Amino acid sequence: MPLGLFERYLSIWISLAIAAGVLLGATVPQLASGIAAFEIAGINLLIALLIWGMIFPMLLAVDFSAISSVRQQPRALVVTVIVNWLIKPLTMTAMAWLFIRGLFSPWIPAAMGQEYVAGMILLGVAPCTAMVFVWSRLSDGDANYTLVQVAVNDLIMVFAFAPIASLLLGVSDVLVPWDTMLAAVGVFVVIPLVAAWLTQVLWRNPTRIQRLEERFKPLSIAALIGTVLVLFTVQAEALLANPLAMVLIAIPLILQTYLIFGITAQWMRLWGQPKALAAPGALIGASNFFELAVAVAISLFGLNSGAALATVVGVLVEVPVMLSLVAIANRNKTLFPA
Repeated sequence: MPLGLFERYLSIWISLAIAAGVLLGATVPQLASGIAAFEIAGINLLIALLIWGMIFPMLLAVDFSAISSVRQQPRALVVTVIVNWLIKPLTMTAMAWLFIRGLFSPWIPAAMGQEYVAGMILLGVAPCTAMVFVWSRLSDGDANYTLVQVAVNDLIMVFAFAPIASLLLGVSDVLVPWDTMLAAVGVFVVIPLVAAWLTQVLWRNPTRIQRLEERFKPLSIAALIGTVLVLFTVQAEALLANPLAMVLIAIPLILQTYLIFGITAQWMRLWGQPKALAAPGALIGASNFFELAVAVAISLFGLNSGAALATVVGVLVEVPVMLSLVAIANRNKTLFPA
């Protein structure tokens, strides 16, 4: 199937994957538990394979020799860092308190509401990593610049995640699951990045590499759909067991995603950043490193806690919402001038 047709009806494929995932998880719970158990250091291996399938074709487009030129355009990187590490954690905390502890408090027990807030804060403090390459590719972003943005955010995350999470959660003993953090960065970024670099070094022919990239592009979209299918299969039981809680948590999470996207996009526009830099930057700020958030929520509050449930909701809403933002980035010429 041609890639253009695949991408044109991507929202339909994603909707079908969501429905099929929930159906599979509900009717064949053994399948869901089997997939969930297939993990190392908190990283699900099937999800890892699918993410490799998504981002490897995109990393083939990176011109490693041109990465140093990124320093000539520092503004988009500055915006991304400030939004991710100063603005986003604060707006997520405000959203959580406004909705969970305020507007929705009649339907949420106080103790459970506190845990929902904690889970949402953990999502707000964990910026996206690997999936950024997917959103950048779908919004025609600059692959070289996106790689630098991811690398800088990952470096800051090593030092800033625990202090910011501790401050906003009001606890002093946030234990960073280093195995999960380092494994996620290694599996989702370093391994496919090295594979793409070795491919370019060994093949050396730009035409052949471009042809290979084009051949792999349909695999990238298929892997994205497969990721959604697996996520909803694994989380179907939690989704069906707590439908009201899932909806109440999802509303502020979705609003937060659009808010951060809008703030970043407007800032990029005011600073005159082109779409190839502005769109990926806005999408980076809007998305989350859900593997890390889930791991920390479980370690602090327990597997069956409200905090863990809130991070799971973040996992489920991530892809559909981000695809809607990609559509906005591609269609809104005022917000994202070429």
